[in-house]
Amino acid sequence: MDKRRKGDLLLLAGALLLAGILYLCLRPGGAGAWAVVTEDGRETARYPLSEERTVTLGTGDYNVLQISGGGAAVVEANCGDNTCVRMGRISREGERIICLPHHLVIRIEGGGARPFDADVG
Repeated sequence: MDKRRKGDLLLLAGALLLAGILYLCLRPGGAGAWAVVTEDGRETARYPLSEERTVTLGTGDYNVLQISGGGAAVVEANCGDNTCVRMGRISREGERIICLPHHLVIRIEGGGARPFDADVG
C-alpha cells in the first residue's frame, strides 16, 4: 500500500509539472494595444486600449464593448446565453471574447513581440 501511495504522489507531481509547463508555453502574450472587432469573419473595427470608450456593436443584434483600464469587456448583449458578457475583461495579446449567436469575435493584438513566427488566430 505504501508503494502505491508513493506512485500516486509521483504521478500527481508529474501532472502538475506538465500543467505548469503547458501554461507557460500556451498562455497569451504580453499586454495588448488594440481591441480588434471581427464580425462574420471580417474585421470591422480596431480600438486602442489606451483610450476609454463604450461602443455598441451591431444594431438589431448588439453587443456593448467597454474599453477601460487597458482592457476590453462586453458588458451587455442581447444574445440568448450572454456567454460573451460572462467572459470578463481581456487585456493580453491573444485573448478573445466570442459571441457565437452574433458571429462576433473581439481579440487583443499588439503591444509586444509575438512569441511565434505565424499567427494562429
